Amino acid sequence: MAIGPRAAVRAATPLVASTVDELGGAVTDPCPEQMNGSEPRMQDLESTGTSYYIGIDVSKTRLDIHIEPTGERLDVDNSKQGLRQLVHRLAKAVPKLIVFEATGKYHRHLHRALADAGLACAMINPRQARHFAKALGQLAKTDAIDARMLALYARHIAPQINAPASQAIEQLKELVSARRAAVAERTALSNRISETANRQLQQLLRSRHRQINREIDKIKHWINALIKADEGLTRRYQIIISMPGMGPVNAMTCLAEMSELGCCTAKQIAALAGVAPMARESGKWAGKRCIKGGRKAVRNGLHMAALSAARTDPNIKAFYKRLTMKGKLHKVALTAVMRKLIILANTLIRENREWQPIAP
Repeated sequence: MAIGPRAAVRAATPLVASTVDELGGAVTDPCPEQMNGSEPRMQDLESTGTSYYIGIDVSKTRLDIHIEPTGERLDVDNSKQGLRQLVHRLAKAVPKLIVFEATGKYHRHLHRALADAGLACAMINPRQARHFAKALGQLAKTDAIDARMLALYARHIAPQINAPASQAIEQLKELVSARRAAVAERTALSNRISETANRQLQQLLRSRHRQINREIDKIKHWINALIKADEGLTRRYQIIISMPGMGPVNAMTCLAEMSELGCCTAKQIAALAGVAPMARESGKWAGKRCIKGGRKAVRNGLHMAALSAARTDPNIKAFYKRLTMKGKLHKVALTAVMRKLIILANTLIRENREWQPIAP
């Protein structure tokens, strides 16, 4: 059944280790029967009615699990069979929250399996988890320790539950990342060609350069086909490229790296893109605000889009000039344009409408 464009936009949208104290020193395990995730202990989890918080450390071949407040530890293979076993056992405990780190592609099947089973789960940035462990004085780092830190993070920080990305978004991320790597390799080859005097080596480099061009064209074709096959992605793509300065490459990057577009506030989306000024104040001292964090690929694309829009679009050009006339530095004014563009994209996608130029 066909769906409308607004609905389409929304649609697009593992254990054996010793217990470690918070200062990194090993302590005696008070409950030997908890080792190896014995089935009787899981039955206890089911019957007590306690709120359970679970941390899962994800690796290529194994999942290490720690359960708070019981301290039970499990491990299963990071495979389809292992995930089925894990979901079956965790469903008995009905955990209040499960937390794991983003680990490239290795967490994807776990995230989807937990979400499909109706279990509350949250994927967090590994940097957040490591900072949390250091704040507790936990300097040692093993898979079992990381799982325990994640369980404590779930219990005391309670990050927001998030759903796994759609299959189309996951594929798009891989393709966009592959294209970005290929473009970087092509640029490096172009520099080497210009600096090479040996004719035989030049011929070899030029041959590789042509091959990379063909690969980039092929990846671009796959990206376009993927976007066209998904009605929600198609609509978002059309909205983004309608904006000043936002071309096809910027649009596909935003689709892949900023799936939150349309679902956040202006401040949230600016922070996610890394273009929100962060305060630096202490007592009577107030330092200059600067941007930090965010998603580098999106920010790099916004920089080029801002340069173009500040030159060609009358309204954005006037906005940029007003800032520079007030004494703002070129980079500061350009960052403000970048922030304006990503907030505009967020608003347009939320309202499901394309950008329309307004007379200055």
